[in-house]
Amino acid sequence: MAIDQAAQTQRAQTQSAQTAGQLPTETDVLVVGAGPAGLTMAALLARHGVDAVTVTKYPGTAHSPRAHITNQRTVEVFRDLGIEDAVRAAATDNALMGNNVWATSFAGPELARLMTWGSGPERHGDYEIASPSSMCNIPQHVLEPVLLQGALDRGARIHFDTELIGVEQDDDGVTATLRSRVDGTEHQMRAKYLVGADGGRSLVAEQLGFTFRGETGLGAAANVWLEADLTAYTAHRPGTLYWMCQPGNDYWVGSGTWICVKPWTEWVLLFMYDPAEGEPDLSEEAVIARAQQTIGDPDVDITIKATSLWQINHQVAVSYRRGRAFLVGDAAHRHPPANGLGTNTSIQDSFNLAWKLAWVLQGRAGDALLDSYDAERQPVGSQVVDRALQSVGDMLPISQALGFAPGQSREDGEAALRGLYDAGPAGQQRRAGLDDAVALQNYQFNAHGVELDQHYESAAIVDDGTPWPQPERDPELFHHPTTHPGARLPHAWLDHDGAQVSTLDLAGNGEFLLLTGIGGEAWIDAAEKLAAEHGIPLQAKQIGRDHRDIFGRWRELREVGDDGALLVRPDHHIAWRAHHLTDDPHATLDQALRRTLAR
Repeated sequence: MAIDQAAQTQRAQTQSAQTAGQLPTETDVLVVGAGPAGLTMAALLARHGVDAVTVTKYPGTAHSPRAHITNQRTVEVFRDLGIEDAVRAAATDNALMGNNVWATSFAGPELARLMTWGSGPERHGDYEIASPSSMCNIPQHVLEPVLLQGALDRGARIHFDTELIGVEQDDDGVTATLRSRVDGTEHQMRAKYLVGADGGRSLVAEQLGFTFRGETGLGAAANVWLEADLTAYTAHRPGTLYWMCQPGNDYWVGSGTWICVKPWTEWVLLFMYDPAEGEPDLSEEAVIARAQQTIGDPDVDITIKATSLWQINHQVAVSYRRGRAFLVGDAAHRHPPANGLGTNTSIQDSFNLAWKLAWVLQGRAGDALLDSYDAERQPVGSQVVDRALQSVGDMLPISQALGFAPGQSREDGEAALRGLYDAGPAGQQRRAGLDDAVALQNYQFNAHGVELDQHYESAAIVDDGTPWPQPERDPELFHHPTTHPGARLPHAWLDHDGAQVSTLDLAGNGEFLLLTGIGGEAWIDAAEKLAAEHGIPLQAKQIGRDHRDIFGRWRELREVGDDGALLVRPDHHIAWRAHHLTDDPHATLDQALRRTLAR
């Protein structure tokens, strides 16, 4: 990785201590928690010029890898925030993420392989044409310092070692009691709004009465963060995940899943265990032995950095808003890491909510706009929680195809594995079963539609009365761009003064966008007048003149005529569209803006 993560963390935290100053007694927005969701919220609110304070009980950013897969939609958020290059400089590039390997050990026979995250030839074009940003692998302890620096650069106030110990709300705001974890002093703060970004054990959710549907404790797992040079076994098949499946040692999803933290010398070894049989031995001797067994090469040196236990949950908040309080990130949705949707969904929660808080506080929108956060993001959270749990269950057919079973002896497991390569109908059926089981993993590792096609229906979206387009391919596996109100603005490359610019680059940056084509000049005039009348940042762009559709891609995607128009929100989602120029574009656009902004 290109930057020294520890040095960057120290610099950012020093700057935070210098700029945060004393805790105020009042603020417009109090953000509790400084993980990916909280830091993104802090950065976005600061860019919007909102008076906000972010507190976290921890002394610094994440100290272990945790989440790592970062999908295109999240990188688009970073692009909008101006930190995409910094994130990419710290990340492992998509080109080194692709090989998902199943083997008996690193040194042993490989059983199957799947090209993932759009890196294989069958799917690479799908991912490349869908977004100006590519996926990357950036562990949480590397990502958070970049987010922190980005927030501080935009003027965010972030206080570490500051714990929320009590919170209550009334019709006008929230009163929080905070305690310093350095000297124990307590402090009361009054805020107009509160954002709970305080993780899976959210005190905000607990004390303010948020309720959840779903279950907890559905499975138990251990993480072992370690250093081991596996270049000889991985450089020729670079990937993010290596699944070790060994006869007689295959509880749930394998003997151990190796997650690449830093190619090819730093890893997290994840394994499941049965709590009914007690907690696993996490002594250094025991975890080194497990690691050596799944490496299959006793000459590889192993250094243990940290160990931890965690459980599989399947929960989502019934509502993401209660009065003046909102939940984002793991505070709102808790699920296994399958599909890599945790941090991505959390960051996208903040991208949806931040501009709405800013516009309401600045008098640009009515308070009812904030209700749309729950209406839009809660269904997404439900979808993500269910998809992640299903993906965990979908791992079982691989063990079954290999012939492994719970409680099986090593000898029986080895015999079953040898049967995979038998000649004749039985062996053919076994191999076909393994092929099918691996193909099923596309719903976890190439689920482009799940990653990119989250769409909204709420009072902040003006439906045009047309049905949503029917997907031509599997909607979970494949992205289906559309300009239907509620969808993310489709990406297409345009030419602007000789440079390539994405349609997404025209949108965002905390502003609304009116997008039209040749013949839509009256929409441009209306947008400019309404921006002044409403006192809102509303850009108007015309594709076909300054921004030219040289590839013709936008014509394929826009679903409106040359003289039609799209109104795009600051979070890149389409609020309204007109298929053609209307008789009174000023009145038409004014009505759309008023409805979207609850004015």
